[in-house]
Amino acid sequence: MSNSHHVEVTSSHLADGREIIYFDDTPKAEGERVLTDSRDLPQAHTMSEMRRDPLTGHWVAYAAHRMNRTFMPPANENPLAPTKPGQLPTEIPSPTYDVVVFENRFPSFSMNIDATGWEDTVDGLDLYPRKPARARCEVVCFTEDVTKSFKDLPVSRIRTVIEAWAHRTAALSAIEGVAQVFPFENRGAEIGVTLQHPHGQIYSYPFLSPRLESIVASSQAFAAANPGKELFEQLLADERTAGTRIIEETEHFTVFVPAAAKWPVEVMVWPHRHVADFTELTDDERADLAPLLKRLYTAVDRFFDGVEKTPYIAGWNQAPVDPALRPYSRLHLQLFSLMRSPNRMKFLAGSESSQAVWINDTTPERIAARFKEVWH
Repeated sequence: MSNSHHVEVTSSHLADGREIIYFDDTPKAEGERVLTDSRDLPQAHTMSEMRRDPLTGHWVAYAAHRMNRTFMPPANENPLAPTKPGQLPTEIPSPTYDVVVFENRFPSFSMNIDATGWEDTVDGLDLYPRKPARARCEVVCFTEDVTKSFKDLPVSRIRTVIEAWAHRTAALSAIEGVAQVFPFENRGAEIGVTLQHPHGQIYSYPFLSPRLESIVASSQAFAAANPGKELFEQLLADERTAGTRIIEETEHFTVFVPAAAKWPVEVMVWPHRHVADFTELTDDERADLAPLLKRLYTAVDRFFDGVEKTPYIAGWNQAPVDPALRPYSRLHLQLFSLMRSPNRMKFLAGSESSQAVWINDTTPERIAARFKEVWH
């Protein structure tokens, strides 16, 4: 039996030149897919920049235009809804959609930057290099139904989202200067979400994030000290041998709470073989992953008694674009929540925010035990 999943991909452009891509897994009637944006919008243009902190070596992005982004609009002004006849036009011109991806109107990183006369340092100081924050940020709408969450999607639609992640990972990785592609979802006002419509985002970065940089360095050091061995493979084998924090094992993936979890709720999904990013998943692996994600996201919303929707961040870590570095990381999901008890949030205060030293109010074993209780 084939595990292939047919998705019709249709690309167009919005009124300001930003790209929009439809991923359809259901047949569409002729003319149903509207590709023309009727709005009168100025051409997309941003002034995003990034500066490197000379003390840490990390890049910081500046995108002041994001202060004006849409914040919790009323239902009739939802920019992620499909455009219905007689109603206000939205970011999505069609009256229906399955899954849709488009360039963010308020991006942190953008390809639409005019670098004419650009100064390569801050105030002429060599210790403070600066660059245009040139990459691309996209929005991923999981469904046109504003009342739904990721866990409510049918397995077939989750598979379509996986196909969209793979498609966009390939496209963004091909952009000159992009070093990393990061699909993620923020869910819940407690996290800082500004739109209630179920959606995720994809950031491409023109540098490696501090997390990925650390992962690569740790993997390289492990490989040097243990010839012929790979860090991700060893960690997964150790977790499966211990079994204490394992939530579920499928043919191709393992769900577990990491032994050094730092969030009050944290869980990971790792593939059993080395898969650099979504583009390298086979049809069988994608078919295995979709129902697993539905079970995971459902369990997250059962984690706290009396909490209908657990706020969370779901981040898909992918290997660097650089071929020389791809062996040192692996596609994996890190899903975590800042909620430490029903309706009480963990705040990142002095130790975490200032020194990046984490204090967790629970233990990985307790987190895993709770997941096992609510897992179905």
